[in-house]
This record gives sequence, structure tokens and C-alpha cells, in this order.
Amino acid sequence: MFSFSNVLTISLTLFAVIDILGNIPAMIDLRSKMGEIPAFKATAISGLIMVGFFFIGDQLLALIGIDVHSFALAGAVVIFIVAMEMVLDREFFRQHSNPMTGTVVPLAFPLIAGAGTLTTLVSLKANFTTADILLSIFINLVIVYLVIRSTTLVERLLGPSGIAILRRVFGIILLAIAIKIVSSNVGKVVNPEPTPALAAPVTN
Repeated sequence: MFSFSNVLTISLTLFAVIDILGNIPAMIDLRSKMGEIPAFKATAISGLIMVGFFFIGDQLLALIGIDVHSFALAGAVVIFIVAMEMVLDREFFRQHSNPMTGTVVPLAFPLIAGAGTLTTLVSLKANFTTADILLSIFINLVIVYLVIRSTTLVERLLGPSGIAILRRVFGIILLAIAIKIVSSNVGKVVNPEPTPALAAPVTN
């Protein structure tokens, strides 16, 4: 049985972390490079990443010897590169004729299903039921799909000059987000917390 209050809380949390509205300039930038963004594919891949990480994220990272903080740093690097493209008007990601490439990186990961979203999903498991979290993921994916579909309309309303201004402003915001992720995680990667030593057995 779903809890309306829990679903609302989780949905708002994920909506804030995903920040799909803030990613509109980045999506417009990607669209100018790769043509039309396949909204359904981008949404579906993002959903698979989120659901998959929700169920097996901890085990997968542990299996390959990567901690969550290192994972977050990797996502921050990609966000940083995207931000630099937007601010400097330079291209760092190589263009591919196959739109599927841009749909996965950097759109699905890390702009939509980024390290912040994935680690948030893992932490939500401690306080909410699986059913409530999955429903909240679905609600956010619907919003993501609608926003991706509306990028063409936004582009027409803003015009070339408006897009150029918005691109640089949100590029700086993305840059700040990347720096914040790095500052929050780099110390924990360089100086990880020591594992508590087991107490020595008491002998008579």
C-alpha cells in the first residue's frame, strides 16, 4: 500500500536532486549538437540506472572496489566538463552521429541519474518502503520526459540570444554544483574513515 505523504516527500526530494528544470540549458546545448533528443530513450535509460542502482548499487560498487564518494567524484568530472562547454562555448565531448551516445552520457548520466540522485535513492531505503520509492521514481521520470519533450518549445520562446545567456548562467551553476560535489567527497576519498578495530577477546 502506498503512503501519499511518503510518496510526496520522496518525489519532492528526487525532483530537487535531479533538478531537471535546471538542466534545460544543458539539454538545449546537447540538442544543438546531436539533433533531436530521443525523450523516451533518455527517460528509460535514466529510469533503468536509478532502479538498478536502488536495488544493487551498494553491492555493485563494493564488487568492483569503488566507494560511493569516488563514484560521486566521477560524476562531478562529467558535470564539470559539460559546464565548461556551456561557459566557454567550446566542445570537449566528441560529437557522434549516433544520438544514443549523447542520450547516455552526459544526459542520462550524470545530468539526470547523477551521483547525487543515486546516492539519495540508496539513503532513502533506510526510511521508506520500496513501493513508495519506486512510485516516486516513476513520477519524476514522467516529469523528466515532459521536460525533455518541451526543450524545442523553450528554445523557440527564448531565441538564440536568450539561449546563449541562459547557457552561460546555468553553465556557471553546473560548475558550482560540480565543485560542491568534489569538495564534499574528495576529503573522504583521500582520507577515508578508518574501519573500527575489533575488540580483542577477553581471556581469563
